[in-house]
Amino acid sequence: MGMSSEAYLNDFEAFRQLPHAITLLGMSGVGKTMLSTSLRRHADWYHYSADYRIGTRYLAEHILDNIKYKIMHMQDRFVANLLRSDSIYINHNISVDNLDPVSTFLGMYGDPAEGGLDKATFLKRQGLYRWGEQEAMKDTGHFIAKAWEIYRCKDFINDASGSLCEIVDLDDPDDPVITALRADTLILYIRAGKTDEDALKERAESDPKPLFYYPSFIEKHLAGQPADGKGVGPKDFARILFPALVQDRKPRYARMAEKYGFTIDVADLFIDPPQGQLVPDADK
Repeated sequence: MGMSSEAYLNDFEAFRQLPHAITLLGMSGVGKTMLSTSLRRHADWYHYSADYRIGTRYLAEHILDNIKYKIMHMQDRFVANLLRSDSIYINHNISVDNLDPVSTFLGMYGDPAEGGLDKATFLKRQGLYRWGEQEAMKDTGHFIAKAWEIYRCKDFINDASGSLCEIVDLDDPDDPVITALRADTLILYIRAGKTDEDALKERAESDPKPLFYYPSFIEKHLAGQPADGKGVGPKDFARILFPALVQDRKPRYARMAEKYGFTIDVADLFIDPPQGQLVPDADK
């Protein structure tokens, strides 16, 4: 006769032997990837990276087309001619530990002369990322099965994007992303405290990263900005947005966790962080 649920709760070692599947919810930089990587390396959990899946399955062609476009429009025709004659081929090198091709494709709005994107291109890529993230989250059940069947990993960690709360309809009980995640995983919100938030904001100020923004949020901030992005510093624009983005996402995270999951504070999850470090590194 099997153990009851209450018995498992009272016997940690027995509970630990059960298969686990968790989706991590929280702001970019709060520690989702650090925790997932640690579980992969030290406890044999299967690390499902949302951005890796987005980049290799849903945005791969778009990423490569963008690189080829850049090459074909370079003043020096050497590489362009090799590409045109099929003498070379271009491929990405996306890995769980190197997601730069995804973020560089997503890009930032601003002056193209400073590496920014015009409004139309920026919003198109925001839409592509949203679609890719939704599809990647609906793939979790498939990868939980693969994790066991191929790799014999009984435990699964879904390292979701910080924008997970923004690609779902929290008022729709049949939202396909929420339905897929709830069917196969426990949703765990890693809640940042005031000190943690301040640290995240400081990092975003010193080194802003491309991010996905909820449509109504970004449209409000793009209103009145030039369509071609000229004269707008991409990093300066991103710096202005981040503090507002944190405040905009917080109630979404909390509501999603309250309705469909659980919450744990950063201080309780990372009880003994490295000396002088409040939250994990920004790219973790």
